[in-house]
Amino acid sequence: MIIIKNKLAIDNMRHAGHILATILEDIRSQVVAGVSTYELDSMIEAQMTANGLQAPCKGYGTYRFATCISLNDGIVHGVPSKEIILKSGDFVKIDVVGSYKSYCADLTRYYFVGEVSATARRIAEVAQIALDSVIELVRPGIKLSDISALVQQIVEKEGFGVVRDFAGHGIGQHFHEEPSIPNYGKPGKGPIVTEGMAFAIEPMITEKSFEVRILPDGWTAKTIDGGLAAHVEDTIVVTRTGVEVLTRLA
Repeated sequence: MIIIKNKLAIDNMRHAGHILATILEDIRSQVVAGVSTYELDSMIEAQMTANGLQAPCKGYGTYRFATCISLNDGIVHGVPSKEIILKSGDFVKIDVVGSYKSYCADLTRYYFVGEVSATARRIAEVAQIALDSVIELVRPGIKLSDISALVQQIVEKEGFGVVRDFAGHGIGQHFHEEPSIPNYGKPGKGPIVTEGMAFAIEPMITEKSFEVRILPDGWTAKTIDGGLAAHVEDTIVVTRTGVEVLTRLA
């Protein structure tokens, strides 16, 4: 069942989203060579706590961190570690969920450490274009799969792959709610999008094959062939005429 959000729910999600967006913008100056992903996670969690946000990923199953931090060929769910030290050329993706008064917002931002490859810059740009294009598309009356089809169309036109193993999702009191929103598929299928629906839209794309492998930690998902991966994400709520993005500062 897709849960329609009322004004109170949206207000709380908006508050969480604004704080998360601020934190991930402020952390940009700390995503530098020599810093561990464990340190980045600790800094982000401290800022969340200081601003009254809970970190629902921490304690989700066996997961022990507030964020997921994926590098280079990492797609999603990278586990922060003292052993993973950033170096020049790394393409970093930080994914975080925060909740305020039991309502969640979810976002992912990418960062370049020093000089990165042209491919890293291009795959990040295409993922961002796909996300921005969906935000422009969504409004009451479209079908849910129109979102999936648009992401696939944009990404594959540029020669990149679309990950099949993970998807965007509904969001609210739980950070994963119905519906599932894949980044591929045919348009014109599934539920009709209506005002008050809230989604976490997250293109996950690959330089080469879209197949993934999961590391022995049980969480970290990487490309099967070592090609780069990009991931971007925003939480949106459907309005009467379009959407409001809850996880952007402007």
